[in-house]
Amino acid sequence: MCQNVRGSSTHVYAKKHSAASRTIGSSDLPFVWARAGREEITVTQGSENTPQVATVDSAPSVGGALPASALSLQKPFYRIAPPQGFLDLNLREVWNYKGLLYFLVWRDIKIRYKQTAIGAAWAIIQPFMTMVIFSLFFGKFARMPSEGLPYPIFFYTALLPWTYFSGALQNATNTIVENQRVVTKVFFPRVILPLSAVLSGLLDLGISFLMFIVLMVYYRIHFAWTILLLPGFLLLAVVTALGVGLWLSALNAIYRDVRYVMPFLVQLWMFASPVAYPSSLVPERWRWLFGLNPMTGVIEGFRWALTGHGKPPGGLLLASVGIVAVIFCAGLVYFQRMETTIADVV
Repeated sequence: MCQNVRGSSTHVYAKKHSAASRTIGSSDLPFVWARAGREEITVTQGSENTPQVATVDSAPSVGGALPASALSLQKPFYRIAPPQGFLDLNLREVWNYKGLLYFLVWRDIKIRYKQTAIGAAWAIIQPFMTMVIFSLFFGKFARMPSEGLPYPIFFYTALLPWTYFSGALQNATNTIVENQRVVTKVFFPRVILPLSAVLSGLLDLGISFLMFIVLMVYYRIHFAWTILLLPGFLLLAVVTALGVGLWLSALNAIYRDVRYVMPFLVQLWMFASPVAYPSSLVPERWRWLFGLNPMTGVIEGFRWALTGHGKPPGGLLLASVGIVAVIFCAGLVYFQRMETTIADVV
């Protein structure tokens, strides 16, 4: 009996007729029957006192099916194998490891604020100080259009999703390299690492939102019904960060140049997004190209949902949703293909 799994506690012992016994780990299982010649494979599950023996006469390709002579084992034979199909994503496996996901998210949050003087207040200081600088230079000096909103409100509504996105993207990019000791020692779905980095940033977003409530009260602006649509735009921001993070985390595990490119990429991406200016400043003929930026729909959606001012994102939002769907699906497939080699090169 043969069963394909990605992880197992089964112990396997292989013995050549002309060699001494040796112990091989679970990750070597696909290679036991890949060697030419006769091998005796002793399989024990849970206890080494009741071995089951099978003789392998041939050597099919690595990762292929077990020879017929090995199917006489009375106990299940667990084989660790890489994904077989192009779309073998096995999302149920991620759900089975939801406890590990919770632990990693909680660990990231604890490490982020451990031994800090002001703790979670940093989640407010960063977007607040950026808002002050933008209000001074882009608002008072440059007189940038603000769609009838006070400059602090106009900029802060854009900085909320942007600060979350930039932080989550950088954390997701570095998470494979930072956890390389875990990646190379134990099995778990690797996609949990960038996912936990993206989800842990939601706490900072929630804390910084408290300052936005204070600003709304100070300027006596009431929330409109459009705030009910905010969870949808938040989900779009999470999927965007995760989709791009899947690409960059896999690439960073192979090419360490990615971490040096990240600060420049984030800075360039911010100026290509309507953070410091409204999307109405973009000429109509370039609006389609502007909409290819997935954060355009997210930022404009946040600004419209939180204040109720201006027009709905409309076409920009549809373009962003389409681009995000492509980036996320392609990133998930690419990460799944690279997952089989990440532990060897990280």
